[in-house]
Amino acid sequence: MEYYAGIDAGSTYVKLVIATHEAFLGQKVAPTGIDCCTTARKLFGELRDELGLLPTDIRRITSTGYSRRLIDIADETVTEIRAHAVGASWTGPENTKVGTIIDIGGQDSKVIIIDEQGETINFAMNDKCAAGTGRFLEVISRVLELDIDDFGPLSLKAMSPCRINSLCAVFAESEVISLLARQTDRADIIAGIHESLAKRISGMARRVSLEPGVLLTGGVALNPGFVSALEDELRMDIFVAKTPQFNGAIGAAIIAGNSNEGQR
Repeated sequence: MEYYAGIDAGSTYVKLVIATHEAFLGQKVAPTGIDCCTTARKLFGELRDELGLLPTDIRRITSTGYSRRLIDIADETVTEIRAHAVGASWTGPENTKVGTIIDIGGQDSKVIIIDEQGETINFAMNDKCAAGTGRFLEVISRVLELDIDDFGPLSLKAMSPCRINSLCAVFAESEVISLLARQTDRADIIAGIHESLAKRISGMARRVSLEPGVLLTGGVALNPGFVSALEDELRMDIFVAKTPQFNGAIGAAIIAGNSNEGQR
């Protein structure tokens, strides 16, 4: 049996998967910390031990993500765009063509348009402003003194979602503080934040000619309130990837397997 690893070294979290050509075997995630290389090595050792594998069992390791070039245990690096496009073949819905991948990470967000073969046709990336990323929700969670995992369920209880006018994360934070001072219900504030984030993402998606079959990846995909807001904004159903946080790492592992095949 041949095994391959994919590492997605993001700005916020490092994600790791180990796979064969036939199956996705295991996954691990940890905060990136100040040394992403050490974090990646630690995760790799832990997951390998859990699966009962030796270091020599892993035929190839591919890294992707914000810090991909710093991962010294990787045999090759690939861009996040390519890794996410390839990962969709495993994490997307069965018997449904994925035409658009929307990935919302901690530091950037991406919209990737792919063809029938999973090749990238076009893409757009927001890496200039936190207001279009998962970091935006983390900032607001601290202001609201809530765990970010509570955002989704709570926002679905909103009766009158607030309108958040600022497109800048800093100014939006100030708006939220003002809303709290006026005793505004936190569920309504969170719903408004989700709508604001959904508007930014949908605007980016439309600029690259959104294709049907939308797959949502990244940690924010686990937030049902945001998923609902994005569906309303796009006016279409969207699919949440299986293990959405690991889509890039899974794509990297598939690429590792394919690269190894080509070297035989």
